[in-house]
Amino acid sequence: MTRHFDLGGDLRISRMGFGAMRLPVSTRGGPANDRGTGIKILQRAVELGVNHIDTAAFYHHAGLVANEMIRAALAPYPPGMVVATKVGPYRGPGDPFPSGQLPLSELRAEVERNLTELGLDRLDLVYLRHGGLEAPSDESIGERFAVLAGLREEGLIRHLGLSHVSLAQLEEARGIAPVAAVQNRFDVTRPQDAELLAACERDHIAYAPYFPLGGFGIPDDARVNAIAARHGATVPQVLLAGLLALSPVMLAIPGTGSPAHLEENLAAADLALDPEDLAALKR
Repeated sequence: MTRHFDLGGDLRISRMGFGAMRLPVSTRGGPANDRGTGIKILQRAVELGVNHIDTAAFYHHAGLVANEMIRAALAPYPPGMVVATKVGPYRGPGDPFPSGQLPLSELRAEVERNLTELGLDRLDLVYLRHGGLEAPSDESIGERFAVLAGLREEGLIRHLGLSHVSLAQLEEARGIAPVAAVQNRFDVTRPQDAELLAACERDHIAYAPYFPLGGFGIPDDARVNAIAARHGATVPQVLLAGLLALSPVMLAIPGTGSPAHLEENLAAADLALDPEDLAALKR
């Protein structure tokens, strides 16, 4: 299994990355994490070979801002470091999570906010995130995606991505500008996005699932539990290793506010699942 992927054809990244959503807070509505610990987690992730960090300006809680922590931990950024972010959701001052979609007129400002918070002149990858946690729709995203395509032409964005979209929306966006990555909900216990994943494989588009470990608690899946027991691994490690083994375009971006969980998650890249394991996961 190859450990790297050429994002957009020109950014070589580790397929095991890091998601920043849990840096400010580990559980929905829970207490804020420790800023110093979060900075150490980011630095340790880079020491262990991570060069792909996924974030968003709306990842914040009780004064802790993921983008600010990333900048404090890593700027000036190491050569080859790829920071991906996403825009589209609206999160008001009192909202615990995003509660809607930004107006079209505010997408540029949200990109600029990410640039400022991260201390960058250009963002490596910006996803247009559409919708909430309901199933993706087929409504047009062309007008919103065209705004990001224009910012790409201006040089503020290197590559464009889509998050929480249908195959029809992917095809619509690709008629406007190249799409380098897709970020939909997916884990090995609920592979409901197979058709879109197949399209990404065909055209060498990265597929970086959000909620790779289930999202709202680790799934209790008999197949995964049996594989973990057989390999002496943890269930999260099997979930991550299963993703990476499933497709060569798959990227894993698990997040955590725990140094121990960081080490556990990244070690999953070394877990070699055998054909029997993969067959069980695909059933």
